Amino acid sequence: MAKPLSLAFIGGGLNSAIGMTHKIASQMDGHFQLSAGCFSRDDALNRQTGMAWGLDESKIYQDALTLLEKEHAHLDAVVVLTPTPAHREILMACLEYPLPIICEKALVASVKDAEDIQQRVDEVNSQLYVTFNYTGYPMVRELRQRLQSGALGRIQHVMVEMPQEGFSRCRSDGSVALPQTWRRTDNAIPTVSLDLGVHVHQLVEFLTEKHALDVYAVNSTFARVPGVVDTVNIVSRYSDDVVCNYWYGKAALGYRNGLRIRVYGTEGSAEWLQMEPEYLRVADIHGNVSIIDRTASDNTVANQERYCRFKAGHPAGFIEAFANYYCDIAAALRGEANSYAIGSQVALKGLAFLESANKSALAQQKIVL
Repeated sequence: MAKPLSLAFIGGGLNSAIGMTHKIASQMDGHFQLSAGCFSRDDALNRQTGMAWGLDESKIYQDALTLLEKEHAHLDAVVVLTPTPAHREILMACLEYPLPIICEKALVASVKDAEDIQQRVDEVNSQLYVTFNYTGYPMVRELRQRLQSGALGRIQHVMVEMPQEGFSRCRSDGSVALPQTWRRTDNAIPTVSLDLGVHVHQLVEFLTEKHALDVYAVNSTFARVPGVVDTVNIVSRYSDDVVCNYWYGKAALGYRNGLRIRVYGTEGSAEWLQMEPEYLRVADIHGNVSIIDRTASDNTVANQERYCRFKAGHPAGFIEAFANYYCDIAAALRGEANSYAIGSQVALKGLAFLESANKSALAQQKIVL
């Protein structure tokens, strides 16, 4: 095992939705160690987080810019975990040194910001990775390999769903928990698309290696949080005449996170659900349906040792998938060949697609990309 890479976290305090997951996933396989952090603008919470995660008090900073100034020479990468609207300023500051960056999705909130970030990444020849962590599931990677090998024939149709219920589900007193203030404002890209749409778009390109040519979208507000889009439906034609359907949102009662991928080809189909991540449901042209698990003898990806931290019958889940993705980023930072670590150019493409989808929804017409 190589020496662990040194990380600093900006954001991701104990009260955040994703901080603990990044902390566990980055350290699960010994590739990273947390060396410094500025976890929250709340001084008490910032200090509490750093102490809980084993940092010396001198490595807990109250200001992100001071952290970068003092620690940049000792770091291998910075992990940006602040709310999306704050990403641009922090990313630009990191690139001044320049430091490799691991950024929580969405990269930024607009295409213009993403273009500016990408230009700066290219100018300083840095590395910027975005945590599209659902690609870390072994059976998603197995599905990708099977599609690339032609196991389903020519891909014709892809359907991706990501329904959640957070904007609709009531407390016992009948009230709905309001999201953070920044999630209650929509701009050129609705916030629900920054939260969920970036994942579904990236998953389609990851699996199929096809690219969107046009988009038709419908935005809806179905839930009890007023003034924001909470549901998006999209139809898009991709290269090689592949048709893609997307449905994602936060007004789907009964779904905590119903990520589901279905792929249809000329020789068969495959389906994967995040709630049952160890399995692929595969059908062939003769009507045979089979369930393939992570240990199937004909797997070429999912049964690799790196995905089997424990013996068969003990399911791996979300944090393990996140850790798989962190392993890939570590490999990329060390200069090793790796096709799974996903950079800022992919994130820029996704934001451009989602901005076009929003334009389509507002104009009620198809947008040619």
